[in-house]
Amino acid sequence: MSISVRRDSTTGTRHTVRIRNEAFAADVTQPDGQGAATPHDLYDASLAACKALTVMLYAQRKNMPIEDIEVLVDRDDSAERKGVYRLKTSLRVTGALDETQRAELLRVAAKCPVHKLMTEVTTEIETGWA
Repeated sequence: MSISVRRDSTTGTRHTVRIRNEAFAADVTQPDGQGAATPHDLYDASLAACKALTVMLYAQRKNMPIEDIEVLVDRDDSAERKGVYRLKTSLRVTGALDETQRAELLRVAAKCPVHKLMTEVTTEIETGWA
């Protein structure tokens, strides 16, 4: 599978990201704080999406009574240039869950594939001409 990112020539830095049949904008943050999602936002969002989907699928498989799932990500990139990029994730899961089930879902969320990819895997990137 390929992901395409192409410049939107109608604006200065805005690009269109295409993944399968979906398309959305990516940009740099504007001075007024406005603009589309930045590459860092997309990186962080991939972690949140993975945790939400992992928790949902696990809960469904275990017949846990979940109603809604929300994953929040707070970024601390103050030490990124020193090699430390901190993400704090928080889960909000509603439903008639007992404390044992809630603990189990939290444990599962910490094992989602993107979490593992970000913390346990060496990623090799090759950049060349298309």
